[in-house]
Amino acid sequence: MPSCAYESRWVNDDVRMFRATVRQFVQKEFVPAQDRWREQHGCDPTAWTAAGRAGILLTDVPEEYGGGGGTFAHEAVVLEELALAGVHFGSVIQSVVAHYILAYGSEDQKRAWLPRMARGELVGAIAMSEPAAGSDLQAIRTTARRDGDRYVINGSKTFITNGGQAGLVCLAAKTDPKVTGLKGISLIVVETTGLPGYRVGRSLDKVGMHAQDTCELFFDDVRVPVANLLGPAEGKGFSQMMDRLVYERLGVAVSAVAVAERAVAVTASYVKERTAFGKPLIEFQNTRFKLAECKTAAHVGRVFVDNCIERFLAGQLDDITAAMAKYWLTDSQCRIVDECLQLHGGYGYMTEYPIARMWTDSRVQRIYAGSNEIMKELIACGL
Repeated sequence: MPSCAYESRWVNDDVRMFRATVRQFVQKEFVPAQDRWREQHGCDPTAWTAAGRAGILLTDVPEEYGGGGGTFAHEAVVLEELALAGVHFGSVIQSVVAHYILAYGSEDQKRAWLPRMARGELVGAIAMSEPAAGSDLQAIRTTARRDGDRYVINGSKTFITNGGQAGLVCLAAKTDPKVTGLKGISLIVVETTGLPGYRVGRSLDKVGMHAQDTCELFFDDVRVPVANLLGPAEGKGFSQMMDRLVYERLGVAVSAVAVAERAVAVTASYVKERTAFGKPLIEFQNTRFKLAECKTAAHVGRVFVDNCIERFLAGQLDDITAAMAKYWLTDSQCRIVDECLQLHGGYGYMTEYPIARMWTDSRVQRIYAGSNEIMKELIACGL
């Protein structure tokens, strides 16, 4: 018996047509390149300009700054289509960096950077994490000391998505070392091309997401204009990051639900074809019950994330609900994918099967954009 049709309420005709365009582009341009991207630990540089021409970068940035002029609904479509295709491409970080600039940048900064990011000519990265500072942002040691009209930056960052190709790094640094805790942190935009003292380290050997460019970054007496500070004054970095993390965490939640839905669909097809003891796996009650549980959990996640998207579009999504979505949906994603891998048996452990790649790729979802333990602390603050 077919399931009842369900479509997200934030999907209108414009978003529906946009989805068809994104899906066609991803299937034609990105899917065939995935094996090569995994081998080289990052996408081809030309993928960025191709994505820019296709209009899938900065979809929710105003047209006056080169963006698509859409809403987060359009961004959600891009995230979903990439996840459903099993493609890892750093467009979500591109959007996150763009929204920092859009929210806190001067008019000159917006016009200098956003159009080039939308065209894919300038790849963005956000550099918060350090070897000794992940979710604990107050432990940041990278410094930006003012020297006339320049900041002199020293320090290192790690786990930086898009780091290897980034021409624009949104950097969290201590601008006032005398201030303890979080109040001395500022966000400074670093244009990296030909910049003395700036160095990209090794490509990190991760458990999953091998097609995603993730690197270390080093700053040795790097000098950037004071005009590259985001916001009207120093020391605003932590509050800026907290405000923008709602956007990033919602994006993670959207991808989590799409991967869970894909895992259920892939596994349902597999168990109908695979036989054991003379009959298809789908005819075993355990198989049907497990898939029923997974499908239900994925659907509950879909309804939750749709509600979050609607609230975000209305300007009503709070940081606690965003933390709930990030924590619960990524935990659910990992449980669903793990159950689906189990139903594949030994083949589920082979990397040639999509479910195996989903399994290794999913694990980091519970860590980045703030670990799920941090999410629970945020949620508990609202009790």
